[in-house]
Amino acid sequence: MPATPEDLFAYLDDLSIAHSTVEHSPTFTVEEGRHLKASMPGGHSKNLFMKDKDGTIVLISAWTESQLKLNQLHKKIGTRRLSFAPAELMIECLGVAPGSVTAFALMNDTDRRVRFIADAALMGFETVNFHPLVNTATTAISREGLQRFVEATGHSLTVFDFSDL
Repeated sequence: MPATPEDLFAYLDDLSIAHSTVEHSPTFTVEEGRHLKASMPGGHSKNLFMKDKDGTIVLISAWTESQLKLNQLHKKIGTRRLSFAPAELMIECLGVAPGSVTAFALMNDTDRRVRFIADAALMGFETVNFHPLVNTATTAISREGLQRFVEATGHSLTVFDFSDL
């Protein structure tokens, strides 16, 4: 059974990671979430769930303002050309539906099938913001808190500078 937002908050508490959450109407795109920037400081994320033909699965968390040249990324991270993964695979691996994909969903990837890549621009913020497994809220944690969270899930945090593409 995939984790709920309440499970996530309890997990963050167990890791002594401070967090704050703002509930809002559902947001499915970066554009729909722009109003949150004014009320929630820090780096806001856009998250892409992708895979290549060899079955490598990648979750990318990038700053909303970063330009992602996905047709070049695979060359830099050592995969074959990436494409968006089907919703069924997202639900299977991360336990979330499209529109709610988030770095926090790594807690559902207990088989560690997903490779996690964070944008250097996003990691340049002291506070980073993600959906807490649903797209009806946004949760803020520190950059260091995100690093601790990712490591606690058994994943590695690869920071990549998308401006290098």
